[in-house]
Amino acid sequence: MDDKIKKRLLRTFIFCVIALILGAGVGFLQVSMQDARIVKKGSTSSHSPIAGLNIGGPFTLTNTEGEKVTEKTYDGQYRLIYFGFTYCPAICPTELQKISRVMSALEKNEPEIAKQVQPVFITVDPERDTVPVMKEYVRLFHPRMEGLTGTVQQVELVKKGYRIYSAKVEDESLNDYTVDHSSFIYLMSPDDTLIGMYRTEDTADQIYQDFIKQLKPSDN
Repeated sequence: MDDKIKKRLLRTFIFCVIALILGAGVGFLQVSMQDARIVKKGSTSSHSPIAGLNIGGPFTLTNTEGEKVTEKTYDGQYRLIYFGFTYCPAICPTELQKISRVMSALEKNEPEIAKQVQPVFITVDPERDTVPVMKEYVRLFHPRMEGLTGTVQQVELVKKGYRIYSAKVEDESLNDYTVDHSSFIYLMSPDDTLIGMYRTEDTADQIYQDFIKQLKPSDN
C-alpha cells in the first residue's frame, strides 16, 4: 500500500473515532431527552413511504473483490446506500459510521433482520477510489459493508439513478481536488424501491427506529 493511501486511511480512521465519540454522546443525550423527532410507536414515519420519487434503477459497478455487480446482485435484500468518496474529510466518515451503528443495533436486537440488510458505499470519485482503495476504506466501518466503484461513465449512470449531485472542486493549496456532493442515506427495499431517505441531521437511532417500522409494521 503506498504512502498516500496509508495517510488517507489514517486520517479517515481518526475522523471515524471522533465521529463515534460524538455520535455516542449525542445519542445518549437524545435518548435522555426523548427526542420528539424519533418515530414513536403507533405513529407514521416522517421518512416513509416515499411517494412519487423514482430512485434507483439499473447499474453495473465493481465491488471490493474486483467482481462485477448490478442492482440484481442485491435482489431480496434491503440496502442502506450512501454515496461519497474516500478523500472526504468528515461528512462521509460520519455517515458511514452512522450506517455501521444501525447495522450493529440490528445485529444485536434483530439478528434475523440484520441478515437481510446490505450496507453499501458507492464512490462519486472513481478516478481515485480504485478497488484496492475502496477495499481498505470500507473495512474501517463495518465488516459487511460493500464498497462499489467503476468507470466514470458507470458512476455517472448510478448517480443519475439515485439523483446524486457531485462536482470536483479544485484545492489549490494542496494541488489536488475535493468533491462537493449531496449527502443522503437511502433505504431500498428488496425489490429496489426507495422506502427511506435520511439526511445528515437524522441520527442512527432515528434510522434504526424507522427501519424497524418498515420491516415490522404490525409491531408499531
